Amino acid sequence: MSAALASTSALAAALALVTLDTPLVRGDETIEQVRVRKPKSGELRGLSLSDLLKLEYAALETLLPRITVPTLSKQDVASLDPSDLTQLGSEVMDFLLPKEAKAALSPSE
Repeated sequence: MSAALASTSALAAALALVTLDTPLVRGDETIEQVRVRKPKSGELRGLSLSDLLKLEYAALETLLPRITVPTLSKQDVASLDPSDLTQLGSEVMDFLLPKEAKAALSPSE
């Protein structure tokens, strides 16, 4: 695999695009899609990994503004539809799982 292809694959694995079931309205702006980036260890500062894996609201409210594009504020997170919060939290949870755990969860063919 070429270095460019490996870099592109790594970037794709570090980003997830979430289409919101209920778009957020922020002033004149309507947000229909949010990109979630895999957090770096420093962005997990002050958070419990177990809380993130349990999709605890307070942990997601703190982390999502650090790793979303457009940046979601705490107020934005508070106004999310519960299904959208679950989608965003699921992407965070997926980023935190080791490759081996993801492989164990995936059905084998």
